[in-house]
Amino acid sequence: MKNNKEKTFHFAVDLGATSGRTILAVFDGEKVATEELTRFSHPMLPVAGMLFWNFTELYHQVLLGLKVAARKVKAAGAVLSSIGIDSWGCDVAYFRADGTLSGLPLCYRNSHTDGAVDRFAGKMPLDEVYGRTGIQFMDFNTLYQLDTVRRNNPAILDSADKILFIPDALAYMLTGNAVTEFTVASTSQMLNQGTGDFDEALLACLGMDRSKFGPMVQPGTVIGTLTRPVREFTGLGEVPVVAVAGHDTASAVVGIPVEGDDYAYLSCGTWSLLGIEAPSPIVNEKSREYNFTNEGGVDGTTRVLKNICGLWLLEGCRKEWGDEAPGIADLAASSLSSSCDSIIDPDDASFAHPDSMTEAITAYCHRTGQEAPVSYADFVRVIYRSLAARYKTVVDRLSELSGKQINKLHVIGGGSKSAPLMQFTAEALGMPVIAGPTESTVMGNILLQLKACGEAPTLADMRKISIASNETKTY
Repeated sequence: MKNNKEKTFHFAVDLGATSGRTILAVFDGEKVATEELTRFSHPMLPVAGMLFWNFTELYHQVLLGLKVAARKVKAAGAVLSSIGIDSWGCDVAYFRADGTLSGLPLCYRNSHTDGAVDRFAGKMPLDEVYGRTGIQFMDFNTLYQLDTVRRNNPAILDSADKILFIPDALAYMLTGNAVTEFTVASTSQMLNQGTGDFDEALLACLGMDRSKFGPMVQPGTVIGTLTRPVREFTGLGEVPVVAVAGHDTASAVVGIPVEGDDYAYLSCGTWSLLGIEAPSPIVNEKSREYNFTNEGGVDGTTRVLKNICGLWLLEGCRKEWGDEAPGIADLAASSLSSSCDSIIDPDDASFAHPDSMTEAITAYCHRTGQEAPVSYADFVRVIYRSLAARYKTVVDRLSELSGKQINKLHVIGGGSKSAPLMQFTAEALGMPVIAGPTESTVMGNILLQLKACGEAPTLADMRKISIASNETKTY
C-alpha cells in the first residue's frame, strides 16, 4: 500500500437491479473516502409482453456521472486515476460487428425462462451441468436465458458478434475493448470449474462458439482507456477502465472489513446472498442437493453461497401499499410490535414474481396452516423472521459442507441498516451479527481499482484498507 500522502481519485459505477449510482472515491494511502455524485433509477421496460433494460439510458447515466467527476477532480487540481463498474449478474447485452448495441438486453425477471432448467435437461443431464459448473440451478441463469432465446428467437444469438455481461458491456462502450470479467461470468452457469473459462460442451448445447464472448480476465485487470468520443463528451483524459469484480456481490465481499476466516457473509438487499470464501469450489452430491453455488472470487478464492429471495418480499409489499404506508424505517421498527409468528419460505416459487406479494404471503400462510398477517407490522415481522430462519438453515449447511466452524455473520448492503432484521438474525443464528458497511460493494469496487493501480496488490491489503475505512455495529 502507499505510504505517502498523495491522494488518488477513482470513479465507481454501482448498478443494482432497480437503481444505479456513480461515486467518486479518494484514497489517501490508508483510507478510502467516497462521495456519491449521481443516483438514478432504471426500471424494467415492458415491451410487447417482455421486460427489457433501458441500456442506452444506463450508458448515458454513466457518461453523465463521468462529467461530474471530471469537474470535481479538476477543481481538486488532480486527475482521475481509474474507473470501475459492477452490476447484477446473469443478464447480457448483444453487440453487432460494428460495435453498436443490438437491441435492448432482456431482464432476468422475465417469465419466459420459467421451467427453463427442466427444458435444458433434455440437452444435458442436470447432474452433469452441476458437475461441470458447480452453480446452483435458477431459471434465469445466463445458460437458460440463452437457451430460451435459442428456442424462441435464434437470430438474436446468431447475429450477435459479441455477447457481454452488463459491466463488461458498459466497459466495451467506454473503451472499445470487449472482455469477460471472471466473477460476473461465473454467475452464468456456463463456466467450467476446472478451466475457469466457458465450458465447450455447454456452448455446444447452445449452438454457440467461444468467440461470441470476450477474453476472460481476472478482477483488477485494466481493460483499456476511454475512447476519444467519450473523452470529448466527459472532459476526461485517457483514464484506465478497470475490470473490478464485475458481479456486485463479488465486489461487496472484497469490501468486507474483516480479519480471520471464521465468518460467513450476507449481502442483504433485494436478494440475500449468504456464503463463505473458500480456497476451492465445493462440488459434490450434498452441495447439489442443497443447491449451493460456487462463484468466482478474488485472488483465487471461491464464493460458496446460496441465493435467497431477500428484501424483494418487502419491496413487493411496499409497492402495493404505496404512499399510505409508513417509511421504511418506521415499517422496520413496527415489526417489533407485532406478535404474528408465522414463517414462510422466502424461496417458494410463489414469491418470484406474483401479481400481489401480500396476497402471495397470505396464501402461503393459509396453505401451511399458519396465521396470516394483517397489518403492516405483521407483514414486516413475518418477512424479517422468515429471512432470519432461512439464514440459520443456510449457515448450518455452509458449515456442514465446508467443515468450517462459523462463529460470526458479517452483513453488508442496505439490509444491514435494519436493526430489527439484524436482531432477529442474531437470535436465530445464536452468534454475533456484525452489520456494515452498507456500501461494501462500492468499497470493493474501489479496492480492486487500487489493486490495478498497484496500491493494494493483495486481498489482505484490500481488507486492511476496508477495516481502516469503515465502521460496523455488532448485534
